[in-house]
Amino acid sequence: MKTEIIHADHPVALTHAADILTHGGLVAFPTDTVYGLAVLPFQAEYVERLYIAKGRNSDRAIAVLLGDDEQLEQVAKDIGETARRWAKEFWPGPLTLIVPSLETIPKMLTSQPNLGIRIPDHPVALALLRLVGPLAVTSANLSGQANTNTAQEVFEQLDGRIHLILDGGRTPGGVPSTVVDCTVDEPVILRQGPLTMEDLKRALS
Repeated sequence: MKTEIIHADHPVALTHAADILTHGGLVAFPTDTVYGLAVLPFQAEYVERLYIAKGRNSDRAIAVLLGDDEQLEQVAKDIGETARRWAKEFWPGPLTLIVPSLETIPKMLTSQPNLGIRIPDHPVALALLRLVGPLAVTSANLSGQANTNTAQEVFEQLDGRIHLILDGGRTPGGVPSTVVDCTVDEPVILRQGPLTMEDLKRALS
């Protein structure tokens, strides 16, 4: 396939990306950490294309990014009060919450009955997510290779493997989001990121 690059501020950039995603295509775009690679999360065949494009082992779960907290109900259920309070306090931002997923989420996305969800703090990402809805997103790089912080870096790794790159300039890079398992009685950090457990507990006090 031919990989297209379009500037994110082009008048048709977002609608073009939405059309590609709606038809099962793969779109890379900037987030508040690195460039992400996305597909719609509700069809297993779309998710499979994501794994193939990256050369990624399909037993590794993929998180879902949201445009706002109202989209939570499209992918998750039985979200506890603690998770909701953290979402209100830290989203958009570097916090991924592991919560129970809806049965409509393909097993290829996550083999567990849980799902990682986050709202990224980046204007291009938020605009696309609010237009399209929840997206299954992983880093826009070949598995095992360096993360990408520019559209050109994405192109160098994934040219011919994905349909579109939204060029939103250089991303901040840095530390990935803090991942917290909210499906247990005492939430636990699975991956340490910018937010510590002390930060999280302070938000509940």
